[in-house]
Amino acid sequence: MSEITQSTPSSQDGDKAALLELLHLFLERDDRQLISDLNCTLCAGEILQLEGANGSGKTSLLRVIAGLSTHFEGDIFWRGQSLRKQRQGFNAETLYLSHGAGVKAVLSPRENLRWAQSMAMHLVQEAEIEAALEKVGLRGYEDSPCHSLSAGQQRRVNLARLFLLPAALWILDEPFTAIDKDGVAELEQWIDQQAQAGGAVILTT
Repeated sequence: MSEITQSTPSSQDGDKAALLELLHLFLERDDRQLISDLNCTLCAGEILQLEGANGSGKTSLLRVIAGLSTHFEGDIFWRGQSLRKQRQGFNAETLYLSHGAGVKAVLSPRENLRWAQSMAMHLVQEAEIEAALEKVGLRGYEDSPCHSLSAGQQRRVNLARLFLLPAALWILDEPFTAIDKDGVAELEQWIDQQAQAGGAVILTT
């Protein structure tokens, strides 16, 4: 089974508004129980970390929250509204990054971000894409095909999406995969900044 650790940055002041609520959540896969009667509330300014071995249900839970799987019992609420009835507002305020690199190898970082944002029905300016890639350390690689980049650089292409759209909730599945020590420190800082700004983060490790 997975373990849940929840934290709030020490400098986060004032009342916290509930964003996400998991009520009596039950998940199973291949007739094996993964999660039973899970109740959890995630508020603005909080970080929720899921820890567990491979196969313990971390990714399954994130996919359920992100709306990529409907195989669960219980209910999920976003800003007080059940996601079983309405997901449009939730989808508009949420960014989900899977545990894979999430890039098309034949495309450049610039083209990958342009494609990802078009799939999200959101058009961004070229200057915004360049700024996001510079933020993740890919300045000078904007137009290189992703198959020529290292695994860590490909991962950074996907992470650049964090800086293209303002999202109240980041859902990050194994975000530290293939990233070096400096990259881990940077990502930890970005996650903390998201919480400090009044957003929230769910991540697996």
